Amino acid sequence: MLQTIEAKEAVNEQRKRIHPHKFTLWVALGSIIMMFAGLTSAYVVKRDQPGWTTFPIPRAFWYSTAVILVSSLTVQMSLKAFKDREMMRYRNLLTFTGVLGIVFVLLQWAGFRQIWASGVTLRGSGGGQFLYIIAGLHAVHVLGGIVALLIMVVRAFAVRTRSYNSVPVELISTYWHFVDLLWIYLFIFFMFIN
Repeated sequence: MLQTIEAKEAVNEQRKRIHPHKFTLWVALGSIIMMFAGLTSAYVVKRDQPGWTTFPIPRAFWYSTAVILVSSLTVQMSLKAFKDREMMRYRNLLTFTGVLGIVFVLLQWAGFRQIWASGVTLRGSGGGQFLYIIAGLHAVHVLGGIVALLIMVVRAFAVRTRSYNSVPVELISTYWHFVDLLWIYLFIFFMFIN
């Protein structure tokens, strides 16, 4: 009887702890938030300098925002499907999330080509330089998420014995929601700052 109570207490204590990979992800996300907060703060401080040019918000950015919002929904639905052990639905939703991530990147590319064509380049004002640095860093994080999604898709379609450990799916879901929210922040920031 005493061993059963101790075992239950041990299980309850284990459930209260955060998984080490989740903790690491949250620390990394905190670091990324600090980096983007610093960059956008520097943008605000520097924008009053002479010769600072603004840039038009391309229509492709609106479309890419809609795409990344939908992808956030699909990654959440894939997590739910995984937890419900609906593996075919999980695979399809995860694959669709990866495709939406690629569409997001392509729309971003089109938008930045439009900004470049309007004369806002790296050689021009600090506005262009900050824009490309901030957006480039976001793109690197999105591409990292796409790579992680592709790895998850390959694992989901693997024939070998599957594990129903939801931690990797929760990690990719959390990260993908993060890059989604980060883009929303940057999009609103550049809309209002210009």
